[in-house]
Amino acid sequence: MTSKPQNQSDQEIAGSEADPTTVQEPVAGPTVAAPEPPIVHQADLEAAKAESEQWRDRFLRKAAELENFRKRTERERAEAAANVTIGLLVEMLPVMDACERALESFGEDASEQGKLKKYREGVELLYKQLGSTLNRLGVVALESKGQKFDPHLHDALTHLESQDYEDNTVVEELRRGYLYKGRLLRPAQVVVASRPKPKEDGTTQK
Repeated sequence: MTSKPQNQSDQEIAGSEADPTTVQEPVAGPTVAAPEPPIVHQADLEAAKAESEQWRDRFLRKAAELENFRKRTERERAEAAANVTIGLLVEMLPVMDACERALESFGEDASEQGKLKKYREGVELLYKQLGSTLNRLGVVALESKGQKFDPHLHDALTHLESQDYEDNTVVEELRRGYLYKGRLLRPAQVVVASRPKPKEDGTTQK
């Protein structure tokens, strides 16, 4: 009996099964990434540390700038307030001057009338109260008489030749000077002693 020939597709299948050299494609499965070398992780860590340090430095600089700005603002505010206070105190000083002149004009004459004496006592009380107020605000009067002349504290209106005082010594205070918390509020107007000039014969004037 003669067998029927196989069709072409059957022949191809049979041929592929019979051919041992035929390569079959593998079935696709999940892809597993190969582990990165350790050196790559170390580089990333170093880069992250460097960036962290940069941000830390930026933060510290900004914090320092903010603190300096705060201190500068407070200092400027305090200085502005002090300037306002100084302006007010300067306006009050002539009142002190007027009280001093009034007290000096009364003198200590025991024969002055009772009415004048009461007036003097009133001016003296006003002077003390005003001085006490200035002291509480930080104003201190300069003691100039008998002190060495200081151009930063004294305003020399004239010089007086005298052998009774050392040269460049304040012998008289014409207007009192004041300090405000260590700062010069107003210089004192003073008379300063100077050595007598020698005469033509070489002797010293008295």
